[in-house]
Amino acid sequence: MPERTALPVAVIGAGPIGLSAAVHLLDRGLTPLIFEQGALVGAAIRQWEHIRLFSPWRYNVDPAARRLLEPTGWSEPRPTALPYGRELVEDYLEPLAAVPAIADALHFNTRVLAVTRLGMDKTRTKDRDEQPFLVRVEGPDGVQDHLVQAIIDASGTWSQPNPLGQAGLPALGEDSAAGFITEPLPDVTGEQRARFAGNRVLVVGAGHSAANTLINLGQVAKATPGTKILWAVRGTGSADRLYGGGDLDGLPARGALGSRLRSLVDDGVVELMTSFTISALETDGKTLAVTESTAAGQRTVEVDILVPATGFRPDLGILRELRLELDPAVEAPRALGPLIDPEFHSCGTVPAHGADALAHPEKDFYLVGMKSYGRAPTFLLATGYEQVRSVVASIAGDHAAASRLQLELPETGVCSTDLGGSCDAPAPVAANSCGAAGHTAGDTAGQIPNEGSETGCCAELQLISIGFPTGTAQGRSGDPDY
Repeated sequence: MPERTALPVAVIGAGPIGLSAAVHLLDRGLTPLIFEQGALVGAAIRQWEHIRLFSPWRYNVDPAARRLLEPTGWSEPRPTALPYGRELVEDYLEPLAAVPAIADALHFNTRVLAVTRLGMDKTRTKDRDEQPFLVRVEGPDGVQDHLVQAIIDASGTWSQPNPLGQAGLPALGEDSAAGFITEPLPDVTGEQRARFAGNRVLVVGAGHSAANTLINLGQVAKATPGTKILWAVRGTGSADRLYGGGDLDGLPARGALGSRLRSLVDDGVVELMTSFTISALETDGKTLAVTESTAAGQRTVEVDILVPATGFRPDLGILRELRLELDPAVEAPRALGPLIDPEFHSCGTVPAHGADALAHPEKDFYLVGMKSYGRAPTFLLATGYEQVRSVVASIAGDHAAASRLQLELPETGVCSTDLGGSCDAPAPVAANSCGAAGHTAGDTAGQIPNEGSETGCCAELQLISIGFPTGTAQGRSGDPDY
């Protein structure tokens, strides 16, 4: 067996953050080994490619990736333009994946089954840090084991949507109602328009994912009489906080989203229902009965289709044999958890962070991107790029560079669309905006929301810079991750 430090570094997921990690590994003279569950890079992003990001191109391209791409003749998109998910893939991820050093490292249609230490389960301690990692994957050549010196898990959260029921549990009957439940960001004005036109549609969630879908459904409703749109917000409190900062928002595209949504509600195109707690789902094969529990009892709403924009959570199953230390609330690395907890922090209050905050007792294993934020909805693409720069420096033994945080964002921040969660940066310091009053880029440095999440930074009218409905199944890329 070769020396552990001579082995490659496994990268799980070929979304923006996974490919960025590979670029930084190459910069450090290390060999990346990229496992992507999908057939192409940006697999998760392709599922919401019809959605436009709020963050302009200048924040969606990793500087290290730019340096790698420029000698190839790549034309960088206009820095101030707002890309659609499709453009993020075609104009950035695909050219990056085509660079020979990256292309040689990519393994598509390859799902990571488990990660452990060679010859050791999680109970073994002696000389643990000296043993290489063993990554078991299933791909075109069957099930195989790979030995690597370190692991960077950038697989995102897109494949793990939160359930519709209360208290973190599925509603009664949720599984049997799957045929009436869409993906989190359906293309309601494009390929799937016929599924929504003329029907009763319930959108559940209070983030940017929900907002995008509701606004697009508004177009359908105006063109197709009989289309009824219901918007269910599970949290409590005034609906005003769901609309964002409007004209006060430092990102006009984001502010306009909230303003347009408010108009749809005020005009009666969208019926808003707050404090909506789903207790049961039942179908007769033709319609879906959604039962809501209230202080006054229960009531049932009949709909034809339900759009779940309720956020995501990480899939930690493949990491069972590793020694992880996770925050008990948000399931992020323990040191990072308090910095991103959406009950206490917004886009404007999360500081820049790197390898120190992302470290686990399992040396040289790191969660990055959307997955590193666990259930928190405030992740940023730019934050992810800084994460992997620091993490790769630490793996390479350059601890000074790993600790020297370099993320710079404008005072108004850069919030992405909401796929799975992305808030690409601190928002403006104004009441009802994404950011907390009194905080600027200097004390936040980046986050990206977890799509549709109903708390946190751009939450409530928040997801994946994509930042993406990131990044996000094991080896899946793109939850604003993504």
